[in-house]
Amino acid sequence: MENAAHILIVEDDPKIAAVLADYMAAAGYRVTRVADGAHAVETLRAEPADLMLLDLNLPGLDGLEVCKRARGFSQLPIIMLTARVDEIDRLLGLDAGADDYVCKPFSPREVVARVRAQLRRASGMLAPASAPLFQVDRERMRILLAGAVLTLTPVEFRLLAELIEHPDRVYSRQQLLDVAHEDQRDISDRTVDSHIKNIRRKLAARPAAADCLQSVYGVGYRFELAFC
Repeated sequence: MENAAHILIVEDDPKIAAVLADYMAAAGYRVTRVADGAHAVETLRAEPADLMLLDLNLPGLDGLEVCKRARGFSQLPIIMLTARVDEIDRLLGLDAGADDYVCKPFSPREVVARVRAQLRRASGMLAPASAPLFQVDRERMRILLAGAVLTLTPVEFRLLAELIEHPDRVYSRQQLLDVAHEDQRDISDRTVDSHIKNIRRKLAARPAAADCLQSVYGVGYRFELAFC
């Protein structure tokens, strides 16, 4: 396992940490486990990791503070683990520099899949062009699905283009509303749900394409390459 990616698991619940470590090892990764925030920062400085699985609710330094400190010296992908469903906590985590979220209780297999996706992105293997079904042409304001031009409104184009060009990134409804309407004339972030519904309807001829637009409970949406 000399060339195996190194995963730093920062989780104070020993049972959860053990399950994650077992699944990561079974997937071929090298694993280091720590149980508190301060130790996590020290460990990351001493032995750089390729990705960090970071619990939000840690003793001492919490996950948000660990994330902020890590971003001061490392750009490794960070996936936050949280039992909190409050949207503000999630958005604070994104502002701190997290790349993705997984909510507890979670499927360990899902965590492995998200780790793989983030490692591919970090290595440059997972770029927007990797989405085989979609091509974004911003100059002509059009998106091609399997070579055919989609009939989209300007707002739908801006939303879908933004999501496609930032695969696996979680967007809140407000963030997407900012993308959709620069003049802020829509005051309800639920307007985004209506736009996404319309986009999915237009993608329905290709079910795999529609599945790429994933809802993220309590937050908003992401464009997920794994489903394309």
